[in-house]
Amino acid sequence: MTVEYGGKTVFGASIGIMMLETQFPRIHGDIGNAYTWPFPVQYRIVRGATPDKVVRADPRFLIDEFVSAAKDLVASGCDGLTTNCGFLALIQDQISDAVPVPVATSSLMQIPLVQQMLPRGKRVGVLTISKGTLTRAHLAAANAPPDTPIVGTDNGRAFTRDILSDQPSINFADCRLDLLDAARELVTDHKDIGAIVLECTNMTPFAADIRKLTGLPVFSIYSFIRWFHQGLMPDRFEAQLDDPTSNLAGK
Repeated sequence: MTVEYGGKTVFGASIGIMMLETQFPRIHGDIGNAYTWPFPVQYRIVRGATPDKVVRADPRFLIDEFVSAAKDLVASGCDGLTTNCGFLALIQDQISDAVPVPVATSSLMQIPLVQQMLPRGKRVGVLTISKGTLTRAHLAAANAPPDTPIVGTDNGRAFTRDILSDQPSINFADCRLDLLDAARELVTDHKDIGAIVLECTNMTPFAADIRKLTGLPVFSIYSFIRWFHQGLMPDRFEAQLDDPTSNLAGK
């Protein structure tokens, strides 16, 4: 019989997600909809961390609450942590210093990797829920270039207004149009865009539409955390033998 080892409370749900305290609806594709994920996840609500406080103010004032949620998720068995807001790149270092597992707070952290994949002369563009408050400090925290092109949905029909004011009902058809308008503006104003990173985790349901409109690769918190999860829970393939030192090439 194979020996199994414990050391944590919950098994099989390696990703822990720190959630802002909200009431707005979360459709399929949103990080806060558990059906979005092809693997089990665990959630913790960070009380007092509203969208407005995190996006339009400074989330560093809430660091104690986020650290408490992070520690609770680790105690419940999570092997890696993320959050549901790209603006939380500002507290990446504080959270990662507080827990013994990897932390990926923000979709913006993908920017350096995506940039390395692009042809010479192309760069990453960002769509955000709030261009007015996504600062160079956020980009620096994600190790992204300070001149990264950014377009927001701030002046749209519904997306920014209804999410940041935490409305109990949202017209997601209007949100889709807001994202398409922002994507069109990004690639029209910046001809050198080679890929798009979605800052906001609520933008993921519209990633395929943005890809179709622009023809560019689109990276979101969903792409980031699926990659992250593969490191924590690698797929086991049929050809793999019980002995990890065996030669799989058959020699």
